[in-house]
Amino acid sequence: MAANSKHVVDFGHIKSTMSDPYKKPVQLIDENGKIVNKELFDRFSDDDLVNLMEKMVWERALHEQTMNFSRQGRLGFYAPTYGEEASEMGIAHAMKKQDYLFPAYRDLPQLIQHGATVKEGYLWSKGHYQCYDYVRRGVRAWIPQIIIGAQYVQMAGAALGIKKNGEKDTVAYAFTGDGGTSQGDFYEGINFASSFQAPAVFFVQNNGWAISVPRKTQTAAETLAQKGVASGVPGVQVDGMDILATYLVAKDARDFAVAGNGPVLVETLTYRFGAHSSAGDDPSRYRTKEEEKPWFDKDPLIRLRKVLTDKKLWDQDKEDKLVAQYKDEFKQAMKDAEAAPKQKVSDFLKHTFEVPTPDVAADIEKFQAKESK
Repeated sequence: MAANSKHVVDFGHIKSTMSDPYKKPVQLIDENGKIVNKELFDRFSDDDLVNLMEKMVWERALHEQTMNFSRQGRLGFYAPTYGEEASEMGIAHAMKKQDYLFPAYRDLPQLIQHGATVKEGYLWSKGHYQCYDYVRRGVRAWIPQIIIGAQYVQMAGAALGIKKNGEKDTVAYAFTGDGGTSQGDFYEGINFASSFQAPAVFFVQNNGWAISVPRKTQTAAETLAQKGVASGVPGVQVDGMDILATYLVAKDARDFAVAGNGPVLVETLTYRFGAHSSAGDDPSRYRTKEEEKPWFDKDPLIRLRKVLTDKKLWDQDKEDKLVAQYKDEFKQAMKDAEAAPKQKVSDFLKHTFEVPTPDVAADIEKFQAKESK
């Protein structure tokens, strides 16, 4: 898909001038499902369009079923992704399996797309040590970071490692939200990666809210993409409710970093349709229905669904069957997660270091003796 096409974003120009010629976020399909850039749209085959729609339907079904599990008390912490499907799946589709992913807590869908299983995602939510078994299978991804923005520093180090090891066609990439750009780790991460011209792609999913703090009171910066300027990192905004635009910009960003040009910062303009997390947050306490409506009108699934329906590539029956299939798979994943072995203290200790320190080794032996009684 668009593999040999001319780039949509000239990151080299942005970097050389530290200006943003893209005053309007990159967009291919508007909120009414109208194609506003036919030249770029025509890069996508019918199969491409259907594939991307299926990924968004998958993520929304994952959100709905996982929230049901959470309400039933069968999970621990969970951060809903309702409304952010285009941003997350568009980026995930642009990345490659050899890339190193550093997700945040709202990025389980991308982690699963990168190679983790849904079962492992549920085990992470439950705090089970087997949640990162995917690493043993060679999946290049860390467990989702709970500390806001900390993954930016970790990812910058991994990107430097990629460069020093001479790995080809490989980048490290990380996600944070708009609130994460106010953290010190955000600035340290982009500055470090820029200093060493490391192949890093930083994604900011600007969903408008840092829990209850609106974007407009978080920073005086006109855009979050321009926060890379002081570190020499080119940035751009994209309509994060448009999966086609998000994919193309993410692919351009990856291509730019892989070519040895240093890191890139991409801000996706998206929206959190529901609560911040399953921990009891109530959005109606800090935003009104009137504020939400313009964003619900931009629903990424409705937008692409209209395009596909007009092209006779999609219908409601097809979507309903997919949702039912996906939810059955998620229900089985939950059963598998609930069948995981009961955790012991020694299990946690054994998975703390690859080679236990003498003190930890002694503690493992001590707890194993207690647990065997």
